[in-house]
Amino acid sequence: MAENRAPLLERMMYYESCPGCKMERRKEERRGIPYKEFLYVWIVTLCTALPISILFPFLYFMIRDLHVAKREEDIGFYAGFVGASFMFGRALTSAFWGLVADRCGRKPVIVIGICAVIIFNTLFGLSTTYWMAITTRLLLGSLNGLLGPIKAYSIEVCRPEHQALGLSLVSTAWGIGLIIGPAIGGFFAQPAEKYPNIFSQDSFFGRFPYFLPCFCVSLFAVGVFILCFWLPETLHRHNANKMQDGTIEVLEAPSHGSGLKENTNECEERAPTENLFKNWPLMSSIIVYCVFSLHDMAYTEIFSLWAVSDKIYGGLSFSSQDVGEVLAISGFSLLVYQLFLYPSLEKILGPITSSRVASVLSIPLLAAFPFMTKLSGLGLSLIVNCASLLKNILSVTIITGTFILQNNAVPQHQRGAANGIAMTGMSLFKTAAPACAGIIFSWAQKRQYASFLPGDQVVFFILNVVEFIGLLLTFKPFLALPNK
Repeated sequence: MAENRAPLLERMMYYESCPGCKMERRKEERRGIPYKEFLYVWIVTLCTALPISILFPFLYFMIRDLHVAKREEDIGFYAGFVGASFMFGRALTSAFWGLVADRCGRKPVIVIGICAVIIFNTLFGLSTTYWMAITTRLLLGSLNGLLGPIKAYSIEVCRPEHQALGLSLVSTAWGIGLIIGPAIGGFFAQPAEKYPNIFSQDSFFGRFPYFLPCFCVSLFAVGVFILCFWLPETLHRHNANKMQDGTIEVLEAPSHGSGLKENTNECEERAPTENLFKNWPLMSSIIVYCVFSLHDMAYTEIFSLWAVSDKIYGGLSFSSQDVGEVLAISGFSLLVYQLFLYPSLEKILGPITSSRVASVLSIPLLAAFPFMTKLSGLGLSLIVNCASLLKNILSVTIITGTFILQNNAVPQHQRGAANGIAMTGMSLFKTAAPACAGIIFSWAQKRQYASFLPGDQVVFFILNVVEFIGLLLTFKPFLALPNK
């Protein structure tokens, strides 16, 4: 009797035309790690992260060549607004894209975001005026709203025991993109100056010295766009009028993952009564995420500006290629850490404790950065590489922990909207980060002989203050854990 009844229940639990049900059935049949789906997640996330920070190694020189800064000390001021324009655009539309992902599916939002990278990242590389650079970055940010949906997607393509790995892949690809992007920018910007045997000053790349790195990223995005045709959808789409017995379906749904207990009828009943802004485990984790994102974005811009600025202003006198090498080494090491070390660390310490430990270790590390200017040669290169690697490992540990908390705080039918809210808040904070970082950096370079925290010491001190605030917010009563 039980054997005859099982197929009937299975048919009632899954809808053949529903992509979400197909994914649930696939997870039931294959209980291992979904390597192919995780590969999609990793590549898509990498594609959207690359253009965010690709400009930082050459932004200093780009602003100089656009002739908007009257003095060299003012370059950081103007550079900050170009860096902020992307995040401002994303802050305007992230909640909208999250709602679209919950209504129309994750895949359409992902495809639109990839198309935005192809078009507007390419146009940014062709910028001939300051306002063209700001406008193209603003439009790129406005139409690139796939980070929130891809975080929800990484949860929905795997079983609960693999969710930490799925989210760590998102933060890994994101962190690597924020490192490899500047590495590409550092290696390929101004190719006529760096590689005169290949590119002449009169060539296209000589007239547009910052196009080549943007073109490389856009070319990669074209490949990802083609790959998206095989991207499976995960959103449940049930026709409520064709349900014969919704009650039985809910009762017989499997208890693991995001099973059919989150079907359309239930979503319609629960959605009006569930206000995400009253979900304190979600909102508190988003606030913590925003504070650390502010810190990370400010650090990313400051590190590149600080490294390429002259030693007389407290910098390292690196070339954009030197910065690219440092970030490339960090990116490769970060990939190894996230794939092989972080999942075990998360199982031992949990997402919150690992984030706290990483925050504590970041503070003395950042305090040591200004004193690296006293070094030179091989010693300087070795110390800067080790410090950059360690800082990025600590940052991605923190961000991954907040990702896990956010996505565990809501059911599947609200993950797109929840991640959209997180992206809006994070983008607002990251909008302020480059602008404020550029202003503070420009101000710090003018106070090299101040009696208290001279030069760039004040910049890294302010970064540490933000890091400490984020650390405090990871404790009760502020941070609330989601209900299991």
